[in-house]
Amino acid sequence: MSSGPAPVTLLNPEGAAACVLLCEHASNHVPAEYRDLGLPPEELQRHIAWDIGAAALAGRLSARLDAPLLLGGVSRLVIDLNRPPGSPTSIPEVSEATPIPGNRALSASERARREAAWFAPFDAAVRRVLDARAAAGRPTVVIGVHSFTPVYLGERRPWQAGVLYACATHFAAALVAALAAEPGLLIGDNQPYRIEPEMDWTVPVHGDARGLDAALIEVRQDLLAGDAAIEAWARRLARALRTAMR
Repeated sequence: MSSGPAPVTLLNPEGAAACVLLCEHASNHVPAEYRDLGLPPEELQRHIAWDIGAAALAGRLSARLDAPLLLGGVSRLVIDLNRPPGSPTSIPEVSEATPIPGNRALSASERARREAAWFAPFDAAVRRVLDARAAAGRPTVVIGVHSFTPVYLGERRPWQAGVLYACATHFAAALVAALAAEPGLLIGDNQPYRIEPEMDWTVPVHGDARGLDAALIEVRQDLLAGDAAIEAWARRLARALRTAMR
């Protein structure tokens, strides 16, 4: 595997907050041997390759909350760190409406290679953090930090942010209410996506299966353009999470 970002970067591992932050789609890195997966370089700057603005937002949020943060180090086009390995969207042949030539007709050995190189180290690091907190008796909420496109397949999305969840209904309701109380915000309740156990990993596996409150926070990426906007969202999300975790 060529040089580049580590499969996972752990920041603030001893953070005192009652939550652990994950940013599975932090990076648009494609290892050199994959030759940009056959895509023009500009395609790797799009949302299909990563969650634009999410890594910076997660870093600011980690600092404001004093929370541990795990950042993924590879593009979700190589392998998606928030999808069950082997699922159709784990290594997509088409993302949104864009064919991914370098993912067509992959062998089982290549799929296993990508899983071992990128997915497994990230997953193991999350498990270590959560196991250590459980052993120490520390309360933990699992939060994935994401961004979404203003328009998807021609459909405009009206929400400024959304909260995605499955089992953690009480926590999610409190988080949605706290964000909706902010002036001028329309917050998606399991919008613009829904958690599906066969298609998602972070919430079902690292949260629900452990009996931990877990949710993904999605912020519309056009609202994360620039440092001031990212800082404003970090402040807003920190306030809402503190309220919801009480």
